[in-house]
Amino acid sequence: MGKADRIIQDWMLPGAIVLGVSVYLLYRALPFMHPAGHILHDVASEGQRVVIALLLFFQFVKISPHDFRFHRWHIAALAFQVLVFLGFAAIAKFNAEGEIRILLECAMLCIICPTASAAGVITEKLGGSLAGAVSYVTLSNLAATLLIPLVIPMVRPSADLGFWAYVGHIALRVFPLLLLPGLVAWVIRYTMPRLQRKLMRLSRFAFYIWGVGLTLAMVLATHALLLSNLSAGALVCIVLVSMGACALQFFVGKHAGRDDVVRITAGQALGQKNTGFLIWLGYNYMTPVTSVAGGLYAIWQNLFNSWQLYRKNHSGTA
Repeated sequence: MGKADRIIQDWMLPGAIVLGVSVYLLYRALPFMHPAGHILHDVASEGQRVVIALLLFFQFVKISPHDFRFHRWHIAALAFQVLVFLGFAAIAKFNAEGEIRILLECAMLCIICPTASAAGVITEKLGGSLAGAVSYVTLSNLAATLLIPLVIPMVRPSADLGFWAYVGHIALRVFPLLLLPGLVAWVIRYTMPRLQRKLMRLSRFAFYIWGVGLTLAMVLATHALLLSNLSAGALVCIVLVSMGACALQFFVGKHAGRDDVVRITAGQALGQKNTGFLIWLGYNYMTPVTSVAGGLYAIWQNLFNSWQLYRKNHSGTA
């Protein structure tokens, strides 16, 4: 790796965080831009979906359907997500009120949020298994699609959609982004092998595409934070909850096995979340304030990923 590439890898993620926040703050500071606010939000939201699809496409290009295998760590990681999510939901349902309930809802969403499409990119760079990470992306999205519609109406009874309506709404948001990139990539694999080889060479740019997606995510996160009107105390609490959820999931994942490949893969699969989905989920199904937890989680996971990449690039260990 050249010196320029190493510098970019070391600083791209913190730079994308700063750029995304700065873009939104610049928009807020210039009144003549305010009428275009909905355009900025739509571009960031839909642009992030395009980035997710591209990232998954480049990952599917490099693996075949035969690489999709489920391992014991997949089951352990999913069981952790599901059981902790249900535990927080039960406490929120039966024992919590006011700000405590909001904090529990933030923790619920941070735990059950499915794995980010970019998890495979960082996993591969750190020396983990791309196929293992992408398999868990699929598994965690399936679990979230089924569990969220079942549990959230119990925590938030005011929701007026039935179970299957919830499932359909969330599935339409999630599964086209999972299925279409994979189908297109595998059609190319089996019908146009020369094009597939060229695309595999281009897949090295997935890391930079991820930087674009992170910038867009931070635009949405800053928007959610500034419109939340949180008190300083409540904001500090949400900061601590999102940071704790992030640290806990990376820790649990990295202790899912003794093998270094499993440790790296499980850590990223469990700890790296689709925070754009988390923000959307908070806005649409929970108290909108909970969407702030998604924006903060994006900061913590990408600061941690930046540190991991720096350590890998400079010391050779993840």
